[in-house]
Amino acid sequence: MDTLTIKDWSIDDRPREKLKLKGKKSLSDAELLAIIIGSGTKKKSAVLLAQELLASQNNNFNQLSELKYHELIKFKGVGEAKAITIMAAMEIATRRRESKKEKRFKITAPQNVYDFIHDDLVHLKHEEAYVLLLNRNNEVILKEQISKGGRAGTIIDGKIVFQLALQQGASSIILIHNHPSGNKLPSEQDLVLTEKLSSYGKMIDLPIIDHIIFTDYGYFSFSEEGKLR
Repeated sequence: MDTLTIKDWSIDDRPREKLKLKGKKSLSDAELLAIIIGSGTKKKSAVLLAQELLASQNNNFNQLSELKYHELIKFKGVGEAKAITIMAAMEIATRRRESKKEKRFKITAPQNVYDFIHDDLVHLKHEEAYVLLLNRNNEVILKEQISKGGRAGTIIDGKIVFQLALQQGASSIILIHNHPSGNKLPSEQDLVLTEKLSSYGKMIDLPIIDHIIFTDYGYFSFSEEGKLR
């Protein structure tokens, strides 16, 4: 036997089998890279080779993706085929990230928010609340329903809003909820809640930049109407 291949490992140590049985999230970075590499050397399994490659780049896939062909083949066990395969896999990951960026919806005005959320809220007979999380370019990185209520109202929990925003690394937040009655004007409760969340957002540098009240016939924008301080 010249090399240690994935087929030579015990069942518990086979990344391919682990992926099939437990899903891709169960694999470590080295195990994922080992599947791409396919085989190791006489003294080194594909996983060990993958660990060595990652360790040389501070266990950072972004740094690994910057390695050139001549740099990869300097590693013992990485020949022409493996180097090309690794470079191709890294480039696929890069293009996937770029593709996702291109598809992000940019918010430049309240009308954009209304159009973006329209199909989720139009013709509903009960109230629902959503949050849009934006990056620094005002692009939507997440749209999430945060509550669902009855005809008279729904609850927007500030703890849920800001926890979600912090987890996603958002730069700003837009709140949205609908009024099935068609009345675009905010209730006293809407005004108090928006003021409270806006104040807290400013304090932690995670601003609420708008709160849209959606109806089938139009919208009310807190920012457009000067209701955000």
